[in-house]
Amino acid sequence: MTDQLPIPSVKGVPFLGSTFAFLHNPLGFLRRLQTQYGDQRLVRIQLGRRTVTVLLKPEEAKYVLQENNRNYGRGRSYKVLREFLGDGLLTTDGDYWRRQRRLAQPAFHRQKLALLADTMIDEAVAWTERLQKLDRTQPIDVSTVLTDVTLRIVTKTLFGSGLGNQTASLSQALNELNRIISQTVLNPLRLPSWFPSPANQAYEKASKQVHDLITGIIQTRRQDTTHHDDLLDMLLRATDEETGEGMTDAQLLSELITLFTAGHETTATSMAWTLYLLATHPDVQTRARTEAQQTLGTRTRFSADDLRAMPYLSQIVNESLRLYPPAWAMSRLSLGPDKLGVYPLAADEGVLISPYILHHDPASWPNPDQFDPNRFAPERATERHSYAFLPFGGGPRLCIGNQFALLEMMALLGQLLTTFDLTPVDTLPVQPSPLITLRSKQPIRLYVRNLPV
Repeated sequence: MTDQLPIPSVKGVPFLGSTFAFLHNPLGFLRRLQTQYGDQRLVRIQLGRRTVTVLLKPEEAKYVLQENNRNYGRGRSYKVLREFLGDGLLTTDGDYWRRQRRLAQPAFHRQKLALLADTMIDEAVAWTERLQKLDRTQPIDVSTVLTDVTLRIVTKTLFGSGLGNQTASLSQALNELNRIISQTVLNPLRLPSWFPSPANQAYEKASKQVHDLITGIIQTRRQDTTHHDDLLDMLLRATDEETGEGMTDAQLLSELITLFTAGHETTATSMAWTLYLLATHPDVQTRARTEAQQTLGTRTRFSADDLRAMPYLSQIVNESLRLYPPAWAMSRLSLGPDKLGVYPLAADEGVLISPYILHHDPASWPNPDQFDPNRFAPERATERHSYAFLPFGGGPRLCIGNQFALLEMMALLGQLLTTFDLTPVDTLPVQPSPLITLRSKQPIRLYVRNLPV
């Protein structure tokens, strides 16, 4: 009996393998793999001209992301992101990535985030005041209003102030980039970036707009000797403890674009799903509101400490991230030969880790499609593998802004629940759409009504 077996493979159509099945319905295709091959733990598929090994269980995900992470670099799909984001934490590997991580990490320490939490809370209060002024006899597109508030939060926490009349055009440019990059990343048959297609030309225009704006902010701040309590100031002052060097303008640009893009779009998407789940589960919404009201007491504004003192609301956030993880798939590339359990893996092999299918594995999550915040009660933490829940990735490359995003969601949810009641427009389920992040196929529209006095 051998201790090595060939990796199970999906038999697709000649030359293209599973390309069309994946493009037609990525999430459905991956869940079918989980059902059919889960017992074998991983499976190889063909996408375009490349083969990819899909990991179906948390043990293998942990091995690639943590235990032997130095053998796995960013996958080929990140080359598309790199054209826009540059050489930042999301797109680089090796010694360069480790240096950038050392420089950026102090800005996200707990005491630094406490300073930024006050800005988040101020913006959450202002947001509910703006919602009061809307015509709430009609449903509200919560994705739109959430994109607005998260954009305000990320500009103020990153740059210390808003962007004035540039905010709307910047948001439009980012949405255009998200759409184009998503189509490019997901399509194994994509055109090269130099080809003058309408999509490539639109990409170049939107990318230049974002780059020019943030480059101007960096150049202005370089000449400002005043201390600012924002992330840009922290990154400007950061120095490598080994070399004493700071970040160049190009490195700053890459990190700021990454933080700016992820800091508003990802959080807005996750928040929209959370509001949808609360609206469609009124018992959960009522319990969360009671907790938030008891925490707030007679005050009108939460404190930074309050955001960490609402355990049930935190469970709701985690369960929402389980059902609808914003980063629904991550690709890696094996740098050398390896062995995944009993399966040998050659060098230069693509590996796909999907938090979405790990989060919907019945072996880890009984009734995986059911919304149940009690899954994340502290006493149930030992029921599952630690890598069965990966909303922010894992290992050394755990998302550097994970605590920032969680604080932001808690600030917005706490303020909203103590002000409004959420009800759905109808009972039709909202379907997910896997772009770069896991958005909804149709706008999430909810009634947002005042609480009874």
